[in-house]
Amino acid sequence: MTDDHTPEAAFPEPTGPHGGHHALDVARAHGAEAMFTLSGAHIFPMYDAAVKSEQPMPIIDVRHEPSAVFAAEAIGKLTRTPGLAVLTAGPGVTNGVSPVAQAFFSGSPLVVVGGRAAASTWGTGTLQELDHPPIFETITKYATTASTLADIAPVVDQAFTLAGSSHRGPTFVDIPMDEFFNSGPVQHTSAGPGTTRLEPDPEAISKVVGLLAGAQRPVVILGTDVWSDHAEEAALRFVEETGIPAIANGMGRGIVPGGHGNLVTRARSRALGTADLVVVVGTPLDFRLGFGRFGGKDGAAPAVTVHVADSPDQVSAHAALGASVAGDLSLVFDGLLTGLQAGVSKPDWSPWLAELQDIVAAAIERDSALLTAEADPIHPARIYGELLPRLADDAVVIGDGGDFVSFAGKFVEPQRPGGWLDPGPYGCLGAGLGAAMAARIARPSSQVVLLMGDGAAGMSIIDIDTLVRHNLPVVIVVGNNSAWGLEKPPMQMLYGYDVAADLAPNTRYDQVAQALGAGGEFVTDPKEIGPALDRAFASGVPYLVNVATDVNALYPRTTMGV
Repeated sequence: MTDDHTPEAAFPEPTGPHGGHHALDVARAHGAEAMFTLSGAHIFPMYDAAVKSEQPMPIIDVRHEPSAVFAAEAIGKLTRTPGLAVLTAGPGVTNGVSPVAQAFFSGSPLVVVGGRAAASTWGTGTLQELDHPPIFETITKYATTASTLADIAPVVDQAFTLAGSSHRGPTFVDIPMDEFFNSGPVQHTSAGPGTTRLEPDPEAISKVVGLLAGAQRPVVILGTDVWSDHAEEAALRFVEETGIPAIANGMGRGIVPGGHGNLVTRARSRALGTADLVVVVGTPLDFRLGFGRFGGKDGAAPAVTVHVADSPDQVSAHAALGASVAGDLSLVFDGLLTGLQAGVSKPDWSPWLAELQDIVAAAIERDSALLTAEADPIHPARIYGELLPRLADDAVVIGDGGDFVSFAGKFVEPQRPGGWLDPGPYGCLGAGLGAAMAARIARPSSQVVLLMGDGAAGMSIIDIDTLVRHNLPVVIVVGNNSAWGLEKPPMQMLYGYDVAADLAPNTRYDQVAQALGAGGEFVTDPKEIGPALDRAFASGVPYLVNVATDVNALYPRTTMGV
């Protein structure tokens, strides 16, 4: 016999698979192929299940929990299958709050499984005893506790199903430690990912078709959900067969390949300022899109705004809309195209497109001077002038920063969909190292390039150690202007001075990378940027190129996002 307080009593003889197997088998059924985590005893059953499964699941253990959740979120973005993060109880879980919020605002499919203090001792003040789900209720689609062993499989199944269903987003489940370690038969069979497609309202489609047929200067904006909803082929078909000018937003980048004649992102100001109809698909009408107000510039009348979303609850409630459609985005695009082609006469938008193409060509010509600038200190645009010709068509480019990454948004136009990652509308810095891990795992044969401001680098640079330990080669470029570039100029504008906006001059992030086992070098001469990038791509290891840039070379912006 044993005393009730002995380890043998706490962990009785197994009578079937333990709770970790219950949870992991469901995750596998939904397509999870890797687990991102930081070690903690509350979640040991998940590790044991991953190691002892017939097909072991890779465990990517990071140095700080946010990187685990950022990585799982990026898996969701890239694969369009919910990523899996596993966090230990208490501070392990609460360290994941900001990344979960980013996933919520980005519509990223993500499941976070958290440890939880034992149910049998709940309320006694045990280690890291915290009721987590209420913390996550406002930033997830579903946040709950799987209270018993029998609950684990069905609750985790529900979490994955909801995370991967339109409108996608994060879910959270925590599991009491004693139930996690408990063993018994699984009484639930997961059906895996759902395939239900929400049919758009034909009348709503017809209304948008009528607006398009009567428009002279229409623009379509392709957002992240076009990619997430597997609608990239239908979207490109719609753009090419109608001839409509297109602007890319978020992971909508690359759906219309960079350099395509219909891609007018570089004429964005003119396009959105003088359009008579703007059809926004798969992205919210937030600060990035003027809250849905378009037109009204250079003598033009205000534009009619159409909002197309993957689910009804994503249609804007604040903007004045001429029409809206909710449903499977491929069905929406094909329905709009069919409606236009069935009309008496097909709209001819070629003069409007030609006008915007001329502006794009002028912008490319104007930008060439920045991309080849010999300025000392280095203009950040010169980094992109060296990087762009070295990017393969299937490269994954990750932005993690403020001003430096704003230049990336201007100059980097992916050739394929699913090749761009950024924090999305929540604007969370520090996401880059986690996203880089995910990109290397999800796209093992592609170039992976992480673009970081020096402020963002300070938030997660320790996870270069994770890249090294797990043999995940990534090229990291740090634009090092020794300041918080997004905050310094506005504060000077408001107050005539700035404070808490400067960082140490020329911090050697490359030496930090080297100390963690990666490659790295410091660049102060613009002529050395290209050779440094070549060495980074050829190295086959995580490699950080630290480029000292001009703090006064600011990205020209017209809004502060408020």
